[in-house]
Amino acid sequence: MRSMMIAALGAALLLAPIGVGAQTTPAAPPPPPYGMSIGFEAAKKALAAAEAEAKKNNWPVAIAIVDTGGHLVAFSKLDNTQNASVAIAIGKATTANNFKRPTKALQDAIAQGGANLRLLAVKDATPLEGGVPIVVDGKIIGGIGASGVMANQDAEVAMAGANAAK
Repeated sequence: MRSMMIAALGAALLLAPIGVGAQTTPAAPPPPPYGMSIGFEAAKKALAAAEAEAKKNNWPVAIAIVDTGGHLVAFSKLDNTQNASVAIAIGKATTANNFKRPTKALQDAIAQGGANLRLLAVKDATPLEGGVPIVVDGKIIGGIGASGVMANQDAEVAMAGANAAK
């Protein structure tokens, strides 16, 4: 009886089409290209919108906006924001710009473990939710990062700013 079960299992495996049960993941679209760097006026608009979102929710955050080279263009630190948030916000903005994706994508990849843990070795990467690229007309013009409250709240502040830069 046992040999019949093994033979049946072997036949089933031989006859099964390749890839059955395997999930194929469609390739992600490529990230947008870089465009002209964000200017000071657009950065001020983004900063004002991000500050308004933070103030509306009474969130003490630091907000940083960088250009396509990862250089600081505008910055704000609301009252009562912890000092550590300054460097974290700048790091999130730079990481979102340099990796061409929201920092949450890196945070999620690290949470999966395995080979994704290599991201922890990348110099100057801040893989914490709260940084997003600023995209205008399909091109990245910089990045914005916020830090000071829960990571998902930081992301809300950053998104409000990124959306206002358009």
